[in-house]
Amino acid sequence: MGYNNILYELKDGIGLVTINRPDKMNALNDETINELNDVTGRIKLDERVWVVIITGAGEKAFVAGADIRELSQLNAQTAEAKMLKGQELNNRIENLGKPVIAAINGFALGGGCELAMACHIRLAADTAKLGQPEINLGIIPGYGGTQRLSRLVSRGKALELLLSGDNITAQEAYRIGLVDSIHPREQLMKAAFNLAAKLLRKSPLATKAIIEAVNDGLKKPFSEALKLEANIFSILIETEDAREGLKAFLEKRQPNFQGK
Repeated sequence: MGYNNILYELKDGIGLVTINRPDKMNALNDETINELNDVTGRIKLDERVWVVIITGAGEKAFVAGADIRELSQLNAQTAEAKMLKGQELNNRIENLGKPVIAAINGFALGGGCELAMACHIRLAADTAKLGQPEINLGIIPGYGGTQRLSRLVSRGKALELLLSGDNITAQEAYRIGLVDSIHPREQLMKAAFNLAAKLLRKSPLATKAIIEAVNDGLKKPFSEALKLEANIFSILIETEDAREGLKAFLEKRQPNFQGK
């Protein structure tokens, strides 16, 4: 795959996506969003990929936001189309059916914070900063930030961050549940790959099912979500992976899942 603004590498079942505009703090311009949409679409269909890591190039930024020059040229019609394209990307990541780990190596602001929130698990460097500063520009988040942030942290904390536009440290992001763990910056990618390796040992069918149950269940009343969970369980129980997992437990050995 030849891209101008991202790097992609597949090794041992792990797809590594690196947003590669370090001179622009990895800002999400239109071309970068198009490339991310393309690579995640390919990853979704690639059975060789079981886990994904997304990070930013360089030492300063995961993604420092959207391209402000592009935003300044929008009108109402082009703005809506641009926001829908960014939402399409984040929705695809959230519903990829494969675990997506955000390795937040620096600033994750605006569209970068929205991208990180769409990932299933967020690891942050101890030097990272996160925030939704759009209000300081007289606008609001448009790639899902108002909705995902209020679902990840408390409503009050989400409104505080959205209305103040303040950046927060990785430590504060961990405290409020915006990131899931913090690591020394030089150890961040090792931690991300260690987690990916752990997830690789799980059944990809059960992994996909869990992501589906959580994502779809949150959109339903609790009673309907429980029915969804039971239905997914009943489908999984007849798979080869389920038979292998149960048999391996009884035989006191590690299972060998094949994704079947």
